Amino acid sequence: MGHKHIAQLGATYHEFNRNHPTIASDVRGVIEEQLADAGVSYDRVVARVKTWRSLRAKALKRDETGAFVYADPWHDIKDILGVRITTFYSADIPVVLDLLSKSFAVKKSVDKAAETRISGGFGYGSHHLILQVRPNDDDLKDYVGLVFEVQVRTVLQHAWAEFEHDIRYKGADQQDPRVDRAFTLAAGLIELADQQFDQIAQILGETPSKSDEVELSAETLPGVLAMLIGNRFPMSRSEYYAWLEEILAVNGITTVAELRKLLDDHTIADVEKALNYQFVPGQVRLIDDLLLCQFREDHIARTKDSGHRAKFRAQRLKKRLETMRSAGIVAENR
Repeated sequence: MGHKHIAQLGATYHEFNRNHPTIASDVRGVIEEQLADAGVSYDRVVARVKTWRSLRAKALKRDETGAFVYADPWHDIKDILGVRITTFYSADIPVVLDLLSKSFAVKKSVDKAAETRISGGFGYGSHHLILQVRPNDDDLKDYVGLVFEVQVRTVLQHAWAEFEHDIRYKGADQQDPRVDRAFTLAAGLIELADQQFDQIAQILGETPSKSDEVELSAETLPGVLAMLIGNRFPMSRSEYYAWLEEILAVNGITTVAELRKLLDDHTIADVEKALNYQFVPGQVRLIDDLLLCQFREDHIARTKDSGHRAKFRAQRLKKRLETMRSAGIVAENR
C-alpha cells in the first residue's frame, strides 16, 4: 500500500463524508432514543467521524515485520465512525450492551476491563463493540450495512482513559515509572468508586416515596412510579421526567390516582404484547405508549411537537398506533 492506495482511501473517505454529512448526529440520535425508550440511565452519547489526518495515520501503521496492519484500510478500520456511551453506574453497562445487541448486528465484542482484570492489574476499563446497521432498521435505513465502533464506559473510566491518553501519547517518550504506578493506583480507586456508586444507586432505589398525596411533577414522578410499578420497568434519565410531566398533563393526568388508573396491569400486558418490545421499556416510554393506547390520535395531536427528535415523533406514534390496532387492543378511528 503506497501513495496510490492512500490517495484512493482519501477519495473514498471524502466521498463518504459528502454523501453522509449527518451520519454522526443521525446514529447518535437513534441510540439516544433507544436508550431513553428502554429507560437506561446514561451520561451522554458522543459520535464522530474520524478525521482524514487520523484515518491516514492509522492506515499507514505497520507491524513488527514492516507489513501494513490494515491491508484494506477502508474496510479493515472499524472506527471510521465511532460512538462513545458513558454511564453513571458500572451496573448500567451490561444493560446498554444488551440493548445495543438487540438493536444492531454485533460483529465483535471486547471487554477491555475484563482483559485487564484477567491479567491481574488495574487500568483501562471499557467495553468495545463493532456493530452493523441491520436492513430492517427504519430509523437508519440510509445506512444499512454500516459498520461502526461503540465504546461503553462509566464517566469515571472515561476520565481516567482521557487523562492517561493525554499523558502517555502527548508526553515524553520515556515514561517515569512513578507515573505508571500513579495511574495504576488511580485506576484501582476508580474501580472502587464505581462500585460505591452502584451501591448508592441500589440503596436509593430501595427507598422510594410512598405518599399518595404527592402532586405529579418531574421531581416526584420517579418516586411515585417506584411506588406504583416497583422495579418492573427501569427508570429513565432524570431530564426525561419533565417531558413525562408535560405529556401526562396535556392528557389530563395530574394526580397519583389518575396515573394509577393509566398503569393498569392488563393494559400494560396488552401493550407489551402488541408492540413486542425488543427491550424492557423504560418508565417514560411505557407511559407514552399507554397514553397512546388510551387517547389514540388525540395523544399524537397533543404531543407530536415535543420530546426527543420531535420531527419524527408523529410518524413513529402513528406506526405504533397502527400496530396496536392490528393487535386488537385499540378501537378503530372514531
